[in-house]
Amino acid sequence: MLPATSLAQVKVIHAGQLLAVPGQDPLKQQTLVVTDGKITGVFPGYLSLDKFADDADLIDLSSAFVMPGLMDMHVHLQGELGPNNDSETLRLSDADVAMKSVFFAEKTLMSGFTTVRDLGAKPEQIYALRDAIDKGWVSGPRIIAAGRVSITGGHADVDGMRADLLEKFTAKTVCDGPFDCRRATRRAIKFGADLIKITSTGGVLSDTNTGTGVQMTDGELKEVVETAHGLGRKVASHAHAAAGINAALRAGVDSIEHGSYADEESIRLFKQSGAYLVPTLLAGDTVVTMAKTADFMSDDIKTKAIRVGGDMLKNFSRAQRSGVNIAFGTDSGVSRHGENAREAVLMFEGGMSAAEILKSATVNAAKLIGYQDSLGTLEKGKLADIIATDTSPLEDISALLSVDFVMKAGKVVKAHEKS
Repeated sequence: MLPATSLAQVKVIHAGQLLAVPGQDPLKQQTLVVTDGKITGVFPGYLSLDKFADDADLIDLSSAFVMPGLMDMHVHLQGELGPNNDSETLRLSDADVAMKSVFFAEKTLMSGFTTVRDLGAKPEQIYALRDAIDKGWVSGPRIIAAGRVSITGGHADVDGMRADLLEKFTAKTVCDGPFDCRRATRRAIKFGADLIKITSTGGVLSDTNTGTGVQMTDGELKEVVETAHGLGRKVASHAHAAAGINAALRAGVDSIEHGSYADEESIRLFKQSGAYLVPTLLAGDTVVTMAKTADFMSDDIKTKAIRVGGDMLKNFSRAQRSGVNIAFGTDSGVSRHGENAREAVLMFEGGMSAAEILKSATVNAAKLIGYQDSLGTLEKGKLADIIATDTSPLEDISALLSVDFVMKAGKVVKAHEKS
C-alpha cells in the first residue's frame, strides 16, 4: 500500500492521456494520486485502489485527455460588455456587482479555468470575491486581483458621463505626475491589490476620442513600476500603440496586455526584459463584431473597435513568430465569461501551435504570476488543478471549448461523464 496518513483525503485518477508538463509529449495510461489537494504521485499504468488507503476514491478518466487547469491572465469578472452597461452603472449597487461577479466566476471555473488575473474591477468587491473563493465560501477560480492606477482622463479613468457623475465615480488611484502615481500605487496595494494594472495608452472602450496612443509619461510609468516592485507587486500594462508598448517595457512592466501594434523595437524589448505579451484576441474579435452589428456603441468606440480589433490577429502572428513570451489572456468581460477557450482557437488561427497555446495557458501563465512552484504542471508537490476533455486539444484545439471535468486544489467541481 502506498503511504498516506489516515486522515488524508486521497483521490486516484486514471488518465487515458496525460499532459503532465505542457510543452512535452503527453503520456498514455497514467495514474495521478492526489492527497489533500496536492499531487503526491504520477505513475505509469492504472494502479489499483487496493494499493491505497481504504477510503481512497477512484476517478476514471481513462477515456479522456487530462492536463493542468487552464489559466486566463486577463479577465474582468464584474460584468460583460453590452447595451445595458450605462444603466447598470446607475442601477446596480456594489452588492449587486459582487453577486454578479460570483455568477461569472463560477462560469469561468466550470469552463476549465482554475486561475485568473482580474485586471480591473471595483477593488473592495473583487478582493472580497478573491478571499471568499480562497476560503471556500463560493465557487470560482483562484483570483489574482489587480489594483488599477490611471492618469486623469486616460483609459481606465471614468468617461462618458455628466460632470457630477464623473466626480462621483473617479477612483482615488487616478493620478497625475510621477509622485502622485507613486501615491496611487501605494494606495492600491494598501487596500489589497495583488498586482498593479496601468494603461500606458488609450483604449478602445473609453467613450472619448482621445485615441489609442501614448497617455502615461515615462516618469509616471517608471514611478509606478519601481513603487510596485519595491512592494513586491508585478505590473501589467494595457497598451495598443507601439510607442506606449515600448515605453512600458522600458519602464520594466511584467506584461503587456493586448500589444496590438508591437513593432520591431517592442519585440527587442520583450526579449530583453522577459516580459510577457497577453494578446486578448477574443476581445478584438468581439468588439469588431459588436461595432458592426450592434447599436449601443458610440461612434468614437466603433471607430477604434473596427480599426484596432481588426489589426490584432496579424500583429499577434508576427509577435509569436518572433519568439516573444506569451501568456494566455482573453479580456473576458468584453467577451462573455465561460467562453474563454475561444481565445485558443483564435491563437491557432494566428499561427500558434496547439502545444504552445496549451503551454501559454499553463506553464507560461504560472510563471507570469509567480506561481510556477505550485501551478502550471501536474507534478509531485503541485496543487491538483486538473481538467479533462473527451478528445485531445493537441489534435484539435477546439476541444478546449468542451471541458467536461474540472478539479481545483483536489476538489472536483465538475465531474466527467463518459460519452
